[in-house]
Amino acid sequence: MSPRFATDVVTFHHPGFWDLDSADAVRAWAADSPDRFWGRVLDTLAETEVTGIELTFAPGGIDSALGAFGSAEAFRRELADRGLAVVSAFVADSDAPDWRHGGNLPAIVADAERRAAFLAEVGAEVLVAGLPMRTTYGTRPPFFVDAAYMNRMADIAHAVGEAVSRSGVRLAFHTESHSTLWYERDIDLFMALTDPRYVWLCPDSCHIALGGGDPVAVARRHTPRITLAHWKDAVAPIGVHLTVDETVYSQQQPYMAELGKGIVDWEGWADAMSATPGAGTVLIELDEAADPVAALRSGTAVAKRVLAAQFAVGGLREAQIDQ
Repeated sequence: MSPRFATDVVTFHHPGFWDLDSADAVRAWAADSPDRFWGRVLDTLAETEVTGIELTFAPGGIDSALGAFGSAEAFRRELADRGLAVVSAFVADSDAPDWRHGGNLPAIVADAERRAAFLAEVGAEVLVAGLPMRTTYGTRPPFFVDAAYMNRMADIAHAVGEAVSRSGVRLAFHTESHSTLWYERDIDLFMALTDPRYVWLCPDSCHIALGGGDPVAVARRHTPRITLAHWKDAVAPIGVHLTVDETVYSQQQPYMAELGKGIVDWEGWADAMSATPGAGTVLIELDEAADPVAALRSGTAVAKRVLAAQFAVGGLREAQIDQ
């Protein structure tokens, strides 16, 4: 069975796509005209093979969709009429409760429950979250991602994962660059401390590679817990210490690449993904593409090529076993 192709709405955040001058201008315009924003996003997707979307930060988030369509059910109908569907939502809003200290656990859980209720109503099953960011290397006093810290994060993840599970939604953690779930060691430690019934993984091939890790090795170690993955390429590991502030995401951009033009082992990644619970969705992540149609067509072509090669090898293996 062929997988469904999906993308994060951040693909459509590039100012040039909207003939605007900045990301702030895009957010301001979309806040005033959410219906026009979503209309163009959905019309553009119709020109590609992508049928799934991951909601993200403004203007591509849950609140924007509700502003445009009035309700989760109306949004779902609009998508269905175009052959589209929501596959997931990313907790990326600047006003989302901060996990760093955990003293606000009731607010964190309530926020997640609200998002999970929306996802359930639109027919999606995955809520993606990230752990807090690291601090800039050399900051005093230092911030250590140690066992005590990870145990606090695991406790919060358990509370949130159990809460959203009541809506039929899985909580999956994204491996964001410069976050406390970036290095291979971070991922392994967090996964070891969390219950696989309530906490899932959303590995990002690019970000793991940017941290000097091996995305394929990570995927193979945590195969049973991957309910969704972000397919994204990297130029090279980030070999310098970036300043971790509101500009860190733009600082990361030069290290990212179009699928097939970087260092990710896509054949190995496709093989690893084929054995995961999330194998049915290939989410191609493109940060702010000036030409989303061209970028998505190129990305799906790479994914289809490596998936076809993986299927051919798998079919040959099955034939050999049958003999």
